[in-house]
Amino acid sequence: MSSISEAEDSSPSIHIPVEWSGAADAIVYYSHTSPPPIVLICGAKNCGKTTFSRYLLNILLRRYKKVGYLDTDVGQPEFTTPGFVSLTLVDKLTPDLTIPCLKTPERCFFFGDISSKRDPKTYLKYISTLYDYYQKYCTFGNSESPAKTDLPLLVNTPGWVKGVGYDILVDMVRHIAPTHVVKINISYERKNLPAGAFWLDDDDCREVNLIEIDSARQDSFNRSILVQKDAHYLRDLRVMAYFRQCFSSSLNITTIKELANALASHPPYQVPLSSITIRHLHCQVPRTEIFYSLNASIVGLAVSSEQLDNVPSSVGLGIVRGIDTLKGLLYMITPVPPSILEKVDLLLQGFIQIPTCLLQVQGCMSPYMSTNVLSTS
Repeated sequence: MSSISEAEDSSPSIHIPVEWSGAADAIVYYSHTSPPPIVLICGAKNCGKTTFSRYLLNILLRRYKKVGYLDTDVGQPEFTTPGFVSLTLVDKLTPDLTIPCLKTPERCFFFGDISSKRDPKTYLKYISTLYDYYQKYCTFGNSESPAKTDLPLLVNTPGWVKGVGYDILVDMVRHIAPTHVVKINISYERKNLPAGAFWLDDDDCREVNLIEIDSARQDSFNRSILVQKDAHYLRDLRVMAYFRQCFSSSLNITTIKELANALASHPPYQVPLSSITIRHLHCQVPRTEIFYSLNASIVGLAVSSEQLDNVPSSVGLGIVRGIDTLKGLLYMITPVPPSILEKVDLLLQGFIQIPTCLLQVQGCMSPYMSTNVLSTS
């Protein structure tokens, strides 16, 4: 029987190369008098960006009380479910570099897809807005803003580094203007980013702390179908781990089937349709089909009154169990606490889907629930 955490449990031990540890030390201790580093990590898919960022995060936490983590990888995020761009403040070491964990971000936006290709403009706006928030509220203290804290920043980027993906990355690096760029190279050179400071124009004379390191593992010329399947599977695991939070940690849920059954019997919240606005991301849905499209789907939960640069802040995800149009009610499952959920007035539907394995249990997402409901009002 499949385990919810089997992918993490089966991860091999991680060996940190001397080149990696040297790069991390150079970043953390590059200057004791300068503001804390802003580090952007980039490279092709499966080059080790996530592992290096976790390692560097731990090294930074030995010097700083907190570290900001700007996650721009909507397909394989570090601390959230897929589909989010987020800024998280981390204050604890990661004991095992092979195991991801969910954290509550300082701020996040629901992009609603696992790739930026459908809407690069909006994607870049979300990133720039979160970075500007970091600069305004979280950066090195000065006489004008003495309340600001000594907070370094790590920027995790996607592995899409060719074509439009490359253009998006260049725009991202230019806006953030990091103190350090770590570029991880794989053995298949055609998949790597261009040599040198690829984001700068030829006439740009700014000094750049560019650190190029090699992937910790050998890369094959034929990447794989297996890698793509693993990425999809890991995304499903992350979504399931998120909704596992609907239940007490003392409740014995160790398999996917047990989680599906628990969600099937879990009382949903009852949300008046008149209290919410529904917004579809990256597509248009006829008004007559809106409720059909929402039924048995995952939605982003947002608060329109809490905005950054006209972008509503997101607070999590929900599963729409059903909609009763006669009663004007929507039934939803979410681990978001009621105190936060009562502020939600915007449902964002994108392309983040319920894992198929959860739908295989009869009645798990049965529409039009009318019993065992909890009201948000």
